Amino acid sequence: MDFVSPVIELFQGFPSWLIVMIISAIPVIELRGSIPVAIGIFDMNPAVAFVLAVIGNILPVFFIFYFLEPVSIFLSRHSKLFEKYFEWLFKRAEKQGNKKVEKYKDLALAAFVAIPLPMTGAWTATVVAIVLKYKFRNAFISIFAGVIAAGIIVTILTLSGVQIWDWIINR
Repeated sequence: MDFVSPVIELFQGFPSWLIVMIISAIPVIELRGSIPVAIGIFDMNPAVAFVLAVIGNILPVFFIFYFLEPVSIFLSRHSKLFEKYFEWLFKRAEKQGNKKVEKYKDLALAAFVAIPLPMTGAWTATVVAIVLKYKFRNAFISIFAGVIAAGIIVTILTLSGVQIWDWIINR
């Protein structure tokens, strides 16, 4: 399913750099979707695409870290639906976190984010950090390192894909 096209259409008329940052900030898509869009659709310089994607992907970490728990408590008190959702979310994050993070902590959290697959990005890692009671500084450094690594991987894969595509077309 194409998640990115509706976002691009929604923000049509916005500058391309801002669209890239917005896509990077969206859960599940994150920089895994924004870098290919920046390079493939907006024809951005790969270094610029990388920087914008990293900034857009890391900005929500501050808000998630400091506001998710109070917002979830408030909404859970006022709605059974939200109560069940946040219960599921935190249990899922704790299960993923305990498995993948507890043993090596900071390195594992960075590696978790660095894997450029859905549900392994900055959003999920921040929820895991909250559930495992990480200090913000440690969580942020690990998540930022993972975002940088994921950005490098996605940029290389995107550039490889673009070169292969050009080779096929020009053959």
